Amino acid sequence: MHLSLSLNESELIRQCLAGEEKGYTLLYQKYAKRIYNSIYRVVNNAADAEDILQDAFCTAFGQLDKLKNRDNFEGWLKRIAINQSISVLRKNKMVFAEDDLFEKIADEEFDMTEEMLFQCRVEDIKQAIQTLPDGYRTIISLHLFEDVSQEDIAKMLEISHNTVRSQYHRAKKKIFMLLKDKAYYGT
Repeated sequence: MHLSLSLNESELIRQCLAGEEKGYTLLYQKYAKRIYNSIYRVVNNAADAEDILQDAFCTAFGQLDKLKNRDNFEGWLKRIAINQSISVLRKNKMVFAEDDLFEKIADEEFDMTEEMLFQCRVEDIKQAIQTLPDGYRTIISLHLFEDVSQEDIAKMLEISHNTVRSQYHRAKKKIFMLLKDKAYYGT
């Protein structure tokens, strides 16, 4: 089985297009965990992430004949999954409105250096991101973890680039404040 997992994407897709169940299974096994993690970072809900993962694979498998670059199945699948994640957030009425708490945080001075940030545990950073409101968390996750440009995020979410930029910076400052409160420094 491990030998089969090393098959390249083109070969696995060829198997799928030939109706061979093994191709579908191996593609799923190869990418499900990474795609799930990308989805979860955007929607922050395990049940939604599982549903979106299944839908994304079904969509991709149903449209394999439309995939132009067979060596980039993962990138294509991730785009499908992220777009479906954004649709779920829209359906759940994700809000990008500013609230007073975040306005105050954004206006405060921050003196956290990058060196201090590197002292933080990855788990603490993940937890800080998960505490952000949906809009902030979605923007920071798409930009930092999925490497989507701020301009593309604006298009995906149907909001202005200025809104994306300001919410990204406010989210970053909020994360820094939460990490600072963890008392990594001077204890």
